[in-house]
Amino acid sequence: MGIFRAVLSNPKYLAGAVIALVAIVAVSIAVPLAVNSSSSSSKDDGGANPFFGRTVLDEVPLVDGHNDLPNNLYIYERNRINNFDLNSDLKADPVWGASRSSHTDIPRLLEGKVGAQFWVAYVGCNTQYLDAVERTLEQIDVIKRMIAKYPQYMTYVTSADGIMEAFENKRIGSLIAVEGGHSMDSRLAMLRIYYELGVRYMTLTHSCNTPWADASPVDANSTAILKNVTDWGKNVIWEMNRLGMLIDISHVSHGVMVDVLEYSKAPVIFSHSSSHHVFPHHRNVQDDVLKQLVANNGIIMVNFYPGFIGGNTIDDVVHHLNYIKSVTGSEHVGIGGDYDGVERTPDGLDDVSKYPDLFDILADGVFRNGTSFEPWSREELQQLAGQNLLRVFRDVEQVRDSMRDVGPYEDLIPYQEFVEAGVEEQPCMSDLDIHKA
Repeated sequence: MGIFRAVLSNPKYLAGAVIALVAIVAVSIAVPLAVNSSSSSSKDDGGANPFFGRTVLDEVPLVDGHNDLPNNLYIYERNRINNFDLNSDLKADPVWGASRSSHTDIPRLLEGKVGAQFWVAYVGCNTQYLDAVERTLEQIDVIKRMIAKYPQYMTYVTSADGIMEAFENKRIGSLIAVEGGHSMDSRLAMLRIYYELGVRYMTLTHSCNTPWADASPVDANSTAILKNVTDWGKNVIWEMNRLGMLIDISHVSHGVMVDVLEYSKAPVIFSHSSSHHVFPHHRNVQDDVLKQLVANNGIIMVNFYPGFIGGNTIDDVVHHLNYIKSVTGSEHVGIGGDYDGVERTPDGLDDVSKYPDLFDILADGVFRNGTSFEPWSREELQQLAGQNLLRVFRDVEQVRDSMRDVGPYEDLIPYQEFVEAGVEEQPCMSDLDIHKA
């Protein structure tokens, strides 16, 4: 203490003491900054930087497997989009903003760093064997017109290479999907026409059975008579392989999942499904099927809908992603948010702008409730974002190319399959449209 008083009382030493004090303070600030800088630079290896995950979406395209915006265009605009502005804040729109199922517009797509999107042509099961084909064609039309209206933001693509080219040009690669085998009216000619029109996946069923495949609700019905995939349904699988159309087995029964994974020559997708082990809903995928999916080299794109994930927060989605990765490895997981097709979304994944937040949590390895899990590496996040889907898409294209010299399957669906399905009297079906032999 005496030395301290001497320094303060002697002007000769005071200036030097001040300089020394400033140096000490500077060092005390610089050391933690250097440590933080080092931590930040380690983010490429999955370090603790809380915004590491979202940077992945600047490196590879985020490919979302399922968005139902086209159905909302039908519901709210009757597909009249000339005077409709998707490049606006739809939350402020008096109609769209009041809707609980509106989660998508261009500003939010850009904020969410969406690199590619499967836009879904969906029509309800009540159209089966009535006007399903006409209605599906109208939805394909509105998807194409929507994409064409915003060329500065979207590019119509039909291939894996097209997705990458759009991403390199800073556009959202926009693809067309058909949700529900009822849209093809049990006519393989319609399946082929859909492919020519740009459809790159078809979900084999929606919530209703077709004469050739069961939908997932049969798994919750103890009295249901299961047919799984019929012999003619296997021809649908074969023809989709030949065309190069991704086979989507979201919405189908467990038995159909097993059959498709056995008979498909190409990898398949679940465009928007989650883990049955985490939440035992009939729409979710059981572990035996996940293991079969690995052997098939396919992908499950995880759904965000609270009714399917069994919770209301982003943590619940992370739980499904983590569990599925523990079963399949990171090479078989993707994202299929189901935005605009549901009336509830998880807290933290409210709309399409929130994908970066999900990737940050996965990279950080900490749930929002504070508990931790094994962080996802940069490579794993790249696979999740889009690389897995691109791999599957390219494999499907390779199977198509290997079958290029094989002619289309031409046989009509047997009449007996309509009888068993209880739809043989539908007014749009004639004796010429089904095989009665």
